Amino acid sequence: MKLVAKKPAKSFARGQVEVKRGLSRLAATRLPRESQAQEIPLGRFHAGPVVVACAIGRAGIRQDKREGDRATPGGAFGLLGGFFRADRVLRKAWVSPMRPAGPSDGWCDDPESALYNRRVALPCRASHENLWRADRLYDLVIILDYNIHPRRKNRGSAIFLHCARPDYAPTEGCIALRLDDLRRLLPRLARKAVLTVR
Repeated sequence: MKLVAKKPAKSFARGQVEVKRGLSRLAATRLPRESQAQEIPLGRFHAGPVVVACAIGRAGIRQDKREGDRATPGGAFGLLGGFFRADRVLRKAWVSPMRPAGPSDGWCDDPESALYNRRVALPCRASHENLWRADRLYDLVIILDYNIHPRRKNRGSAIFLHCARPDYAPTEGCIALRLDDLRRLLPRLARKAVLTVR
């Protein structure tokens, strides 16, 4: 598959620069404020020679991420596999371990719970979000190793690389790409790929 290089693209389009498998270094960056016109996405996602649009948290990128602050955490994070909607996305030969999500899958966002920042089975008494969404944002999700090893109270939860809205509207703290970009990126990732957010 051939992808767009250097300047931002709308998607990982065919017919341009070849991106090989085994990508180990990824990056997400925030656009300078002066270039953030309404029609321009808040961020850029870098995968080898390719740069595509991405959405980031409404509050930008912060090193001191807190639960509920709508910021994307800055730093370097491993990719811990993820999940997908098997009724919407065909399973591929992905390097990262990916499992189907179901209506009983949730993610705990309650800092007072022992289950904080973990996948949980629903129903769950602790505050949580449902991973089975109607809006298609979680049709394909990669879990970032943020505040998981170790988990720290109130430092943020459910930080994912997931599907963006059509207008790349800001997220609650995750990084979001077009579904087509995620689908084309996954088979090209190295087993120990790292995403740097800055």
